[in-house]
Amino acid sequence: MDGTPKIKIRGLKKSFGGRTVLAGVDLDVPAGRSLVLLGPSAAGKTVLLKCVCGLIAPDEGSIEVDGAETVGLGANARDALMRKVGVVFQSNALFDSLPTWRNVAFGLLSRGTVGRNDAKRIAVEKLAAVGLSADAADLLPIALSGGMQKRVALARAIATDPEILLLDDPTAGLDPIVARMIDLLIADSLRALKAGALIITQNLDTARRVADHVAVLSAGRVVWEGAPDAPFPSDDPVVRRYVGGLREAAA
Repeated sequence: MDGTPKIKIRGLKKSFGGRTVLAGVDLDVPAGRSLVLLGPSAAGKTVLLKCVCGLIAPDEGSIEVDGAETVGLGANARDALMRKVGVVFQSNALFDSLPTWRNVAFGLLSRGTVGRNDAKRIAVEKLAAVGLSADAADLLPIALSGGMQKRVALARAIATDPEILLLDDPTAGLDPIVARMIDLLIADSLRALKAGALIITQNLDTARRVADHVAVLSAGRVVWEGAPDAPFPSDDPVVRRYVGGLREAAA
């Protein structure tokens, strides 16, 4: 992957209670390209994403966003840098007490860059971009289906027109038809924003639909990396399971 990466990860390590989760990860997320991170449960994928978000501090290593180091950065400087980033959490992390439009506009309102009326207008536009009508804007998240909640989470992530998207298992728990719809919305959003993206998933169909580049994480290390259709001459069973399965999904 050529060019200056939007996210550059080097030597990332993290342990919990003596258990190594990340054992020295190197990854690049280029501008305008999507990197899908595959791997089994407990491989360290979500921990890595939380390190990038700043929710977890790594034990060692470097995480640069647009060439600026984020590890050890002060809260105000990190907040300013992370304004370039939109995040979709696996659990959606919607605020149950806020109507849908307020969830979508949360970042806009918290920054104080737009007023309430403009924030709601932008929220309704972003909801439309993910296939939800204006009627959904005033509903609470509890009134929405799982697939609709996932769309709201995506709308919130793109509401500030970020340069980087971080998505943690965006189709987890969805049936194949709804998952395909979410995948297509993600692909459309990435094209519209021209954003770099780090997408964590175990869904090989999702990887096939949205990946420009693929990496496989196993036991805290990247064990394979390449284009979705690149050769994978590896005897590693994890690589064969995920990359081989990705080829089967594309067949």
